[in-house]
Amino acid sequence: MSSRRSRHSGSSRITDDQINDLVSSLQQLLPEMHNRRSDKKSATKVLQETCNYIRSLHREVDELSERLSELFKKPTQLKLILLEAY
Repeated sequence: MSSRRSRHSGSSRITDDQINDLVSSLQQLLPEMHNRRSDKKSATKVLQETCNYIRSLHREVDELSERLSELFKKPTQLKLILLEAY
């Protein structure tokens, strides 16, 4: 597979080098993979880990949203938490 070969998607073109750069950038954004920068991972592995990480972030946002909703139902508890934060 040539690194100069282009992939066609409609009117846009992306080279294998660009794909490799993007996969490297993704790998650096992933906490578990970023700590092991010297290990070169396959693009498939990086994409799988990226999807898993995004799913976990979605779950975390959902959980935090639920907690915040619960706090808004109890204004005195929310005030105490906010006072402790400052």
